[in-house]
Amino acid sequence: MKTIINFNKKVVRMVASVFGAAILLAIVFGLCCTVVDSGEVGIKFHKWSASEQDYGGVEGTCKGWVFYNPVTTSVFSYPTFTQRKQYETFSVNAKDASLFEMDPTIAYRIDPAKACDIFTKYRVGIKDLEEGYIRTCIYEAYRTCGNQYTSDSLMSNRANFERDVRSRLEKSLMAEGFIVEEFTSKITPPKSLVAMIDAKNTAIQSALKAENEVKEAEANAKIAVAKAEGNAKAMKIKADAEAYYNATIAASLSPMIVQEDLIEKWDGTMPQIVGGSGMIMDISKIMNK
Repeated sequence: MKTIINFNKKVVRMVASVFGAAILLAIVFGLCCTVVDSGEVGIKFHKWSASEQDYGGVEGTCKGWVFYNPVTTSVFSYPTFTQRKQYETFSVNAKDASLFEMDPTIAYRIDPAKACDIFTKYRVGIKDLEEGYIRTCIYEAYRTCGNQYTSDSLMSNRANFERDVRSRLEKSLMAEGFIVEEFTSKITPPKSLVAMIDAKNTAIQSALKAENEVKEAEANAKIAVAKAEGNAKAMKIKADAEAYYNATIAASLSPMIVQEDLIEKWDGTMPQIVGGSGMIMDISKIMNK
């Protein structure tokens, strides 16, 4: 009986040990294993490192299931898919000291090949990078390019200004391992400049309107002159035609033709005249005498 009891105690101790070991392994496994998915790049690094050549003890990048010693080692991860950030308003001076407001939006991603360099240099997450290094690069690009433009030239060449800003921004960010996918700006000029532009546009529109009215008046006058000249020419042509007709008819009426026409129209009655005594005298009788 005593032997059976001792055996049971040994079994219980063994089961308890196995169970305790399983719990311990589960805890250790949970603390020493993490997963870096396909949309991220993991950086495995040592918490304490005395090597000056290996600043921060960065071991390298990793993906998938990553096992590590939580006491001396840790795993950090950066997303490698495109990030989009819309910043609050930047105030930027133009070359003539006019103050413009810029509202930038940037779409970028981290180059996986430079993820270790980014982590080694900055040791912060993606949000801190956006509010720190990336924001500083955007402001510096705005400030440098804004000093190359006067207020009028910036408003007239906004596309060129944005292209210059993006070019400078890409140069600074790509050197650190950030790839710029998109960059846009909403540019708001100072109110005084907007008022000047509106006044200038109003003056231009008024001048164009007056010029169009003058052109319209000149066109109407030319139309009236053309109509008058047309009417005068038409009347002259008509008068010339009538004069030509009358001259032609007059030239064709010779004395013989006129006498013949009178004879054809005569009814045989001789004309009569009244004498001094009031008697009517027959001209034919007088002629026969």
